[in-house]
Amino acid sequence: MTTEDLRDAEPQQDENAIIAERRAKLGRLRSSGVAFPNDFRPAHHAADLATHHGMKTREQLESEHIAVRVAGRIVLKRVQGKASFATIQDGSGRLQIWMNDEGVGAPAHEAFKHWDLGDVIGVEGVLFKTMKGELSVRCASLRMLAKSLRPLPDKFHGVADQELRYRQRYVDLIANRETRDTFISRSRTISAIRSFMVAHGFLEVETPMLHPIPGGASAKPFVTHHNALDQEMFLRIAPELYLKRLIVGGFERVYEINRNFRNEGISPRHNPEFTMMEFYAAYTDYRWLMDFTEEVIRESAIAATGSTQITYQGQSIDLGRPFERLSIAGAIARHAPQYPAGRLDEPDWLREELSRIGVNVNDPALARAGLGALQLALFEEVAEHKLWQPTYIIDYPVEVSPLARVSDHRPGVTERFELFVAGRELANGFSELNDPEDQAARFHLQADAKAAGDEEAMYFDGDYIRALEYGMPPAGGCGIGIDRLIMLLTDSANIRDVVLFPALRREE
Repeated sequence: MTTEDLRDAEPQQDENAIIAERRAKLGRLRSSGVAFPNDFRPAHHAADLATHHGMKTREQLESEHIAVRVAGRIVLKRVQGKASFATIQDGSGRLQIWMNDEGVGAPAHEAFKHWDLGDVIGVEGVLFKTMKGELSVRCASLRMLAKSLRPLPDKFHGVADQELRYRQRYVDLIANRETRDTFISRSRTISAIRSFMVAHGFLEVETPMLHPIPGGASAKPFVTHHNALDQEMFLRIAPELYLKRLIVGGFERVYEINRNFRNEGISPRHNPEFTMMEFYAAYTDYRWLMDFTEEVIRESAIAATGSTQITYQGQSIDLGRPFERLSIAGAIARHAPQYPAGRLDEPDWLREELSRIGVNVNDPALARAGLGALQLALFEEVAEHKLWQPTYIIDYPVEVSPLARVSDHRPGVTERFELFVAGRELANGFSELNDPEDQAARFHLQADAKAAGDEEAMYFDGDYIRALEYGMPPAGGCGIGIDRLIMLLTDSANIRDVVLFPALRREE
C-alpha cells in the first residue's frame, strides 16, 4: 500500500475505531438491561419551551419550578468535573440540559460522561436559566433511549459533501438546520395549497400510478410488467387523462398532488420522480386558469416566506404583480432581439439557425416539425432562461399541444400557456380539447410520430376517446411543478435540495 493509500484510509480507520468502541458500549448496555427501551414519553418540545418560557427571568423560573420531560439527540456535550452540560436536539429545535451528582445521582452522572454525540436520551427535570441567560433543564433523571453507533459530522461544518447529503439525508437532517427548514417549508406550502384549492371548490382525488397506456404528457415512461394480469404497465407520466375522465363523470373541479415518473435525464431541474399538482375546472378557459394559477403561486409564497416579494439566487422576484403574458415570437423579440422578427416565420431559416447554435434538427422530435415547433425550439434555446420575472408564454402551436383546444379565431394556435419564473418552466395549462374526433385525429398524429422514432410522442388512448364521446363540458386544466415551486420559495438551486430522497446512482 502506498503512502497516499494509507493517508486516504486513515479517516475510514478512525471511523471504524469509533464504531468499534461504540459497539462495545452497546454491548455493556445490553448486559445491564434493555438497550433500546420504548417506555419514555416526552411531554414537551424544545421550541415550545423556548416560546413559552424563554423570556422569563431566572427568578421567575426558580419560583415557578416548571417540571419538564423532554427527549432528543445529544449534539453537544461538555463535562466539567462535578457538573456536565449537554445540548439535545428534538424535532423542533435544541435545548440545553445540566446535571450533577446531587441531581441525578453519581452512577447516572458517571454513565452520562461515557455517552456519545448522537445518542438519543430522555430527560426529566425543571427549567432554569444559566448565568448567561440560556434556558436549560436541571436534570433530575435521564436515560439512554437509543445508542448511536456512528459518529455525527463535525459540529462546525455539518454535512458539506453534496453527494453525502443526498444519499444519507437522515444525517443531513440531523446536522443541518437549513435542510430541516426547507422540508418544513415544503410541507407548509403544500398544506396551504390544499387549503386554497378546497376553499375554491376543488375536490382532491387520487388516480392510478400504474397505467396500461401512458398519457397526458410528451415524455418517455418507465415500463414494468404486471404478473397477475400478464401485461405491460407504465408508471404514470401525468394524471391528466384520468382527471379529465372525472370531469366527464360530473366532478366539475378536481385536483391531485402526487408523483409523476419520466424516464429522462437527471439535472439540477429534473428528477425522474417528481411531484405535480394538476387541477381541472369545468366551464373555464386558459385565461381563467392564468389568473387562478397566479393566485395559487402567491398563496404558496405567503405560506413559505410570508411575502410575495422573494429573492432567488441573489435576484429579486415579484410574485405580487400581474404576471406578464407574451407569445413565443414576442418573447424571442423581447429577450433575443438579435433574431429579426421577419425571419421567425421562415421554417428553413429557423432550421439553419437552430443547427448553427447546436440543436440537432434531425432528431425525431424536430425532423418533421412545422413552423410553430421550430419557433418553440428557438425560444427554448435563446429566450427561456431570460424569463426571470413571472411570465406566461401563450398561444402555442397545435403540433406541440396535442391535448389543448384550438383557438376559434386563430387556426393552428391553441389556448395554451406555460409559466416561467427564474428562467424555468413552473406550470403548463390550457383550455381542454373536448372534441373527441379532433382528439382522435391528434392522437393518430402522435402515434405516427412515435412510429417515426419520437420516444416522447403520445400513445393512442381509445378509452379516453370513448370518455370524450360521452361529452366533456368545456374546461381548463393546469399542472404546477411542486418541486420547482419549492426550489423557488426556499432559494434552492438544485431540485435534489427539495426532494427528501432524490434519485441517485446505486452506491458501490
